[in-house]
Amino acid sequence: MAFRIRTLFPRSLYGRAALILVAPIVTIQLLVSVAFIQRHFEGVTEQMTAGIVLELRLVQGAAAGGLAAAQAVAGPLGLAVQAPEPGPVGDAREFWDFSGLVVQRVLRDGLTGVQGVDLLRYRREVLVRLDTAGGPIEVRIERRRVSASNPHQLLVLMVLASVLLTLISYIFLRNQLRPIKRLAEAAEAFGKGRVVPYRPGGAEEVRAAGAAFLDMRARIERQIEQRTLMLSGVSHDLRTPLTRMRLELAMLDPGPEVAALQSDLAEMERMLDAFLAFARGDATEQPVATDPAALVAGVAERARRAGLRVDVAAGPAPPPVVLRPDSVARAIENLVGNAGRHADTCQIALSWDDATLTISVEDDGPGIPPERRDEAVRPFTRLDSARDPNRGGGVGLGLAIAADVARGHGGVLRLGSSARLGGLRADLVLAR
Repeated sequence: MAFRIRTLFPRSLYGRAALILVAPIVTIQLLVSVAFIQRHFEGVTEQMTAGIVLELRLVQGAAAGGLAAAQAVAGPLGLAVQAPEPGPVGDAREFWDFSGLVVQRVLRDGLTGVQGVDLLRYRREVLVRLDTAGGPIEVRIERRRVSASNPHQLLVLMVLASVLLTLISYIFLRNQLRPIKRLAEAAEAFGKGRVVPYRPGGAEEVRAAGAAFLDMRARIERQIEQRTLMLSGVSHDLRTPLTRMRLELAMLDPGPEVAALQSDLAEMERMLDAFLAFARGDATEQPVATDPAALVAGVAERARRAGLRVDVAAGPAPPPVVLRPDSVARAIENLVGNAGRHADTCQIALSWDDATLTISVEDDGPGIPPERRDEAVRPFTRLDSARDPNRGGGVGLGLAIAADVARGHGGVLRLGSSARLGGLRADLVLAR
């Protein structure tokens, strides 16, 4: 029950703030309508109708001498007496005329011989049919003499005042919520790897949160810059001796020992490239609008030239997405490379919705057991001996790099089972 009630409330800050603003106003209107309008106007109507009852008693008594005698008494009192029209007269009123209900009740309680009180036949008049000693008569009374006039004016005034106050409150509330929304947009963009201009504003607490966000973003950017500079230095310092070693080996006479050293040297360079790619991440690349279909097609073509069997599932092309194309391509290549080492066939598919772009890589290999999928995305993790780099496997960074790229784009890497091919399914989910 509590869960169903929570689903009825708005989820956005604007919606909840509007609910907090509107609910008290509506409640006050209802309370005022019931407590003031109903009770006040009922009391006023009862008092005014009770005064008319006394005048109608005089007219009813004078009617024993005939219709003319009743009219002579009613004239100075402002009442109109006439002979009854053919047909019965009953109680009649509009369904929303609550003060008319009070008029009918007071007239029937204060007079004898009331055949009917009609509030509909004559506009702005009350028709009362009475039995008298001289026969039935009909008395017409101006409506304003028996009930408070124009009660709707107060309702209209309340509604207009409420609308005006709500509008003013909304303007002030929007000005207070706008900095929060801007802060949320800046934080969301930074989580996707994009830096948007932001300046703290709004209330003191919101300004403090905005300043803290800017400080945090600046620290992260400095750390990324320092890491980039460090990796540039490490890459240069390590590749220089490796290059010298390669040249020295090339100058030696060919032989089994030289071939083994050259193989170890190539493996060291491959491992170094993988380590640097993982450490570098996508810090040095700026996001741009990219065609995902063209990106996937390029990765598939390069994989085919490397001897892998890679297919791209047919389907409609997704719209351009703002991302880091080189980083995403490297993540897809890692997923395709893993599939190529452990499967015969690999297929890439694209799907998307309003919030995400999903690049799925499926294969017909043995897959990864569900209990070991979290372990598989950890850096430097090799699940079995088949993944030993000395036996043609990787260094345990392919899935870790793909997961890091997904997180850098506000997404996630999901591992599962392929329903079409029966092997592993890796979904690279990126925020749009």
